[in-house]
Order: sequence, then C-alpha cells, then structure tokens
Amino acid sequence: MTQAVIDTELRTPPCEQSMRDVAHKSFSPQTLLLDAPVEVARIARTVRKQVLHQSRKRGVVLGLSGGIDSSVTAALCVEAVGAERVVGVLMPEKDSDPESLHLGRLLADHLNIKYVLEDIEPILTAQGCYQRRDDFIRRIFPEFGPGWKCKVVLASKLENSSYNISSLVVESPDNKRFQKRMPLDVYLGVVAAANMKQRTRKQLEYYHADRLNHAVAGTPNRLEYDQGFFVKNGDGAADFKPIAHLYKSQVYQLAEYFQLPDEICERPPTTDTWSLPQTQDEFYFSLPYKQMDVCLYGLNEGLSSETVGKAAGLSGNQVELVWRDIRSKRKVARYLQQPPLLIS
Repeated sequence: MTQAVIDTELRTPPCEQSMRDVAHKSFSPQTLLLDAPVEVARIARTVRKQVLHQSRKRGVVLGLSGGIDSSVTAALCVEAVGAERVVGVLMPEKDSDPESLHLGRLLADHLNIKYVLEDIEPILTAQGCYQRRDDFIRRIFPEFGPGWKCKVVLASKLENSSYNISSLVVESPDNKRFQKRMPLDVYLGVVAAANMKQRTRKQLEYYHADRLNHAVAGTPNRLEYDQGFFVKNGDGAADFKPIAHLYKSQVYQLAEYFQLPDEICERPPTTDTWSLPQTQDEFYFSLPYKQMDVCLYGLNEGLSSETVGKAAGLSGNQVELVWRDIRSKRKVARYLQQPPLLIS
C-alpha cells in the first residue's frame, strides 16, 4: 500500500463513509473470504513473472520460521516456480522456540523443497547481540543474568488510549516473573539488539540467494506491512513480497487451501524473538489478528466504528481506540517502508 493510498483512506469524508456503510451493511469477517484458487493462480502468475523474467533469477530463497506467513509464502513460490526452484533457510538461535525448527522442517518436507540449516547463535554472540541486550536490561533489572529469560510486552490499546507503553518482563531461573516499564533509552537499546537477529537472518538468506542466483521472498502479510511490524533491512528486506496485500486471516485461508500441516495452521502467531513465549498481539498489535483484520479493513474502506465494532465484537469506542493506534503505527511504518533517500 502506498502512502498516497493510506493518506486518502484516512481522509475519507463522513458522507462517503455513510454511503460505504450502506454498501457494507452486511459487513462481517466473512467479507474477507477469498476465492482461493483464483487468488493463488493470480499470485503464482505474478511471482513467476517477477522472479524468472523481471529479476532474471533461477528460483526463490526464503527464511522458514514454522509460522503461517513463511509457510504460505513458500507454498505460493512452489506453485509459481516449482519445488525444485525453492530453497528454505532455517535459522534458529538460543532464544528460538525449538518448535520453530521442527515446524520449518515439517513444512519443507511437506512441500518437498530443499532447505539449509544455519545456526545463527555464534554470529549473534560474536556481534554482541545478547550482551548488548542484557546490558540494557540490567539497567532496570540489575540481577538479570545467565538462566534468566525476557520479553517485551505492550499495554492493550483497549485499556490505554494514550501512548504505546512497553514493559519488560523477566523470569528468574526459579520461575519468578517481574515486570517494569522501560525508559525510552532502555526500550530502544533492547529492541536494537533484538533487531540484529532479523538482519543476520536476512544476510544469510541473501548469501544463499546470491550463490544460487535466486530471488529472496519476503513474508509480511498486509497487517504487518501496513503497521510496520518488521525490521528495516531485516525481515523487511526482500526482492518481492507475495502476501503483503493479504490480511492475516486471508493467509490462513490460503494455508487451508494448500492443506498445510495442522501443526503449522494451529500455531498462534508469535514473534519467536524473545526467550519467553510471546504472541504478536502481546508485543505489537492491539488485538488478535482476526479482530485487527476487521478493524484495518473497516478503516481502509471508510466504514463507521459502529459497523466495524459489530463485526469485530467490539464497541464503537474501542474501535476508535484501535484506529488511533493503527494511524500512529502507520507513521512509524512510513520510515520502514521508505527506500533510501537520494539527493537527485
């Protein structure tokens, strides 16, 4: 989505909103249902053209996390260029959930594609990723050290209508949990260190893409791309992004169409960045993806908060709070989506 489109959507006149509400009087999550065979054929046709002709590459490389987005992206690439031209890269590190590696292998076997395993822990250790993160954590939890775990959580926008407030949750070796709000410098330092993981993974994806003369596939869905839920020059870097126009719930629809393994389809969306388990809505989004999809669609289509609230199971006031958060995150996303700036 271009910024011009986003700005236009945010300036939808009230009269036009009323007209759209009439047109969407039966609006519900079912509105987001795809004609899966038609959509898959369209995406595959476009990806084939982008990879083989526009980019003049032999195939596709992508990181496999065991999550729904990378799994569906891989399936679409297989549909587009064939399993023999698709290579997955599995990149665990010491904070990764072992389930991610298991599901990544499961997906590769299911699609009959080749994969390579890259343990990125030694690279991250050499770069000081863990040490830098822990140094910032110890500014508010001095006792944090070996055997401790952590994650970053965000206050719910349905409970807090002002600023996004992030807190750090730590767990001691004896399973005691503590939580504190982070000063801005601590938050920035912790996240900057965590972002090294995404950039290291992308570096390895491009290494394998270069040696094979392949293109790199990006895996953000529309919700993530619109809201800036990716790392610039990390998981945000790619040669093409085949699902960036699809709402998260639509990605699940395609997973069902491709009959991907149940273990992958039933796994809750996770960041898999922190040593403590963490869902995406706990870290970044205001709501679970099904409700976020409905709210984002309603905002994009200029529907009223009351109409969207009925479809999402929220009050109109709660929808307005979510929309405020969406608009705020779009401002952050502009920088992340922006290509390098040139003088002329």
